[in-house]
Amino acid sequence: MKYKIVADASCDIPKEFLEKYDISIIPIEVMFGEEIYPEGLNNEEFYEKLNSTGLIPKTAMPNAYKFENFYKDYVNKEDVFIITIVISMEMSTTKVQAQMAADNLGMKNVFIEESSSTTVAQGAIIVELCRFIEANPNASTLEIKEEFYNLRKNMRCYFIINDLKYLKQSGRLNSTSAAIGSVLNVKPIVSIIDGKVTNIGKSIGNNKAESFILEKIDKDNIDQTKYFYFAHSGYEEGANKLLEKSKVLLSPTQKTTVGEIGCVVGSHVGAKCYGFGYFLKD
Repeated sequence: MKYKIVADASCDIPKEFLEKYDISIIPIEVMFGEEIYPEGLNNEEFYEKLNSTGLIPKTAMPNAYKFENFYKDYVNKEDVFIITIVISMEMSTTKVQAQMAADNLGMKNVFIEESSSTTVAQGAIIVELCRFIEANPNASTLEIKEEFYNLRKNMRCYFIINDLKYLKQSGRLNSTSAAIGSVLNVKPIVSIIDGKVTNIGKSIGNNKAESFILEKIDKDNIDQTKYFYFAHSGYEEGANKLLEKSKVLLSPTQKTTVGEIGCVVGSHVGAKCYGFGYFLKD
């Protein structure tokens, strides 16, 4: 049995893994004012546009047609099973659209589930599931599903927000707090808890914010058989700095990777957001 992985574009996966595991991505529409990009934008174009226009872009979830267009070539093939992992249902009803597409096609060789996360956290779950399948070529569909749920349960992620206007736009920060926070150099720290983006703290300046999230590594029992995923939104310098700081806390054998947050989540966190995701040991 061949397993084919597909995800929506809210996930962020380093290019090396996308190519190695032949992961397919369903695009998500991005809008800059009156300009609409049905297939989204590549990272370089997106952050150039974000920084040059000053606009806050919007996104629209992929509809059932986009999933149906992908699924149609695989409907009920006996030698292929499609695994679809999408953004948290607390953030988008993309899972409903994917399930509608599968139902319209009468498709039975498909597993559709939400990741309870997004961006690098969702991408990390997908990569580690691919690694599990690679290491266990005779694993049953049931075993693969169980591994997915285990990965989802054990994922942890923490990010530092540098541009407060995006939290203000989303309603997670009022105008007064955003204005005061910008003057005082306040850095909100967010995580994904129960599928929701949650503010878990704030610090004055990046160094203190980095210390806050690095304490999480020190306290948690990290699964060192899995990668440690650093990510950033157009701020590789920050992600690499955080990686260097983390080395004293991580095992010397810990594998790490640095990826970029794409246009979908980048539209909601802005530039210079950075942080990491990892898995707890059972």
